[in-house]
Amino acid sequence: MLQDAVSNIIKYHNSLRLRTDPRIRDFPLMQSPVPMTSILLAYVFFSVYVGPRLMANRKPFRLNTAMIVYNLSMVSLNAYLVYEFLMSGWGTTYTWRCDLIDTSNSPEALRMVNVAWGVFFTKNIELLDTVFFVLRKKQSQITFLHVFHHFFTPWCWWWSLNLTPVAGMGSFHALANSAVHVIMYFYYGLSAAGPRFQKYLWWKKYMTAIQLSQFILVSIHISQYYFMEKCDYQVPLWIHLIWMSCALYFLLFSNFWIQAYVKGKRLPASEDKPKLNGSASEHFTVVANWKHL
Repeated sequence: MLQDAVSNIIKYHNSLRLRTDPRIRDFPLMQSPVPMTSILLAYVFFSVYVGPRLMANRKPFRLNTAMIVYNLSMVSLNAYLVYEFLMSGWGTTYTWRCDLIDTSNSPEALRMVNVAWGVFFTKNIELLDTVFFVLRKKQSQITFLHVFHHFFTPWCWWWSLNLTPVAGMGSFHALANSAVHVIMYFYYGLSAAGPRFQKYLWWKKYMTAIQLSQFILVSIHISQYYFMEKCDYQVPLWIHLIWMSCALYFLLFSNFWIQAYVKGKRLPASEDKPKLNGSASEHFTVVANWKHL
């Protein structure tokens, strides 16, 4: 029985390799789902079990400098991703309507493959958001939804990169999300810099508005698919999933806006003295639980 199980696993692995987009097959972590899944399982184990126990009898680490470097590095990385998305189609040849997936080896198509993998790479780096919570003993921020999201997002990206190239109209959400992350990480970089920068953070409540605007723009763009007479997008399933995700998260963020800024239930004790957080998830719990489509 064990031999049969091993044989089936090998067959499945070989079948997966045959279906993998050859343009991305040799990229780091893309040869097999095992390394990526192992990293994510280790992340969950550290976040909910090992980390809290290691920190139980220790004082929280002061990581302001590390978080400033981390957040500003993420600003640069996401800004680079935005530029690459624009140069690989969105700012050059794409019509912003029914743009199909280019599966060729043209320079522009290969550039899109590179930037799509770059987004997957950032999802792995963003696991550090939770590590910072653990080391600073902010365990209340590490909710089930937070951990599930940080686990599930890079896992889904791995499969989408392997089986269905992220390109064409189905990649707009990644472009929009990277642009929003430039703003988010810049905000949290300033927040981690200390009290002297608090006067520059007056726009914090507009962060949620920026997120809401993102969902609206992506929803409008992706909805074109349903009204076009002829749009033979190669993977319509992703169109449906993106639209449903935007609708769900628009409702979640709208509820957060109402609770925080209409009913005032989630505001800090003093609007003039916001919490010094510095990680890209802490200020808005809902943002921590989503952050990336």
